[in-house]
Amino acid sequence: MATSVWKGFLSFGLLSIPIRLFSAARSERISLNQLHAVCKSRIKMPLFCPVCDRKVERSEIVKGYEYEDDQYLLFTENELDEIEPDSGRTMEIQEFVKLDEVDPLYFESSYYVTPEDEGKKAYYLLLKALEESNYCAIAKLTMHQREHIVIIRPRDNGLTLHTMYYQNEIREVAEYGKNDHVEVKDAEKKLAVQLIENLAADFEPQKYRDEYHEGMMALIAAKQQGQAVAGVSHPKRAPVVDLMAALKQSLEQRPTAPVKKPPVRAISIVKNGKKSAKKVAS
Repeated sequence: MATSVWKGFLSFGLLSIPIRLFSAARSERISLNQLHAVCKSRIKMPLFCPVCDRKVERSEIVKGYEYEDDQYLLFTENELDEIEPDSGRTMEIQEFVKLDEVDPLYFESSYYVTPEDEGKKAYYLLLKALEESNYCAIAKLTMHQREHIVIIRPRDNGLTLHTMYYQNEIREVAEYGKNDHVEVKDAEKKLAVQLIENLAADFEPQKYRDEYHEGMMALIAAKQQGQAVAGVSHPKRAPVVDLMAALKQSLEQRPTAPVKKPPVRAISIVKNGKKSAKKVAS
């Protein structure tokens, strides 16, 4: 059974809906440990105090804020709990906005919102109202010692919550958005649009795979069997000089719409100097 990451109330006008939050997604990656090359044992990172010159227990650790070099203000857990805002227990909806007005750049993490038994009627009332009006809700939530601005939207007969970055957390890059007076010819744009339409397809997330993860799994399996995996060949790419020629050649190579279901990928395995193919299902 999944473990909730937050429990409290979602406030909508005079309605208070008891809810729980569950993580909706998480990254999957293969972690490689650091080992001592001599004895192959795993390297550990103990908690160590350089002044006392000894390891310390977690019970000896306190939290502090460095306001000057090596000068800290110390805080107890009670002090930190006392400043927790109301959003630590109740998510109050601030306003409603259209989802297409929110730049995805602001999205951070995603969570499923589920109701407690006594709040199901109010939960589904809000859900149906959001679906009918085509709006989503903006609220505040304190979780993991941080107050988040969140967006709540209907999805698959439930409410999904996304924590968002604040405006001051969105970085600016001076080079971004400058075209340096580059002019695009109408003929070039027409071919580029044609190439886009040729590659157009319905969004089906199950089509996309982490090929690096698959390669790592194949490498691990091969290592366990005393085999070697042939390296992936990377095509050499150079800057495009003639845009029109490159666009025309791209269209010639894509005469039909892309296949919706990806083909089975073959990974080459080298054993005793001979290559053999191993199929990896998508």
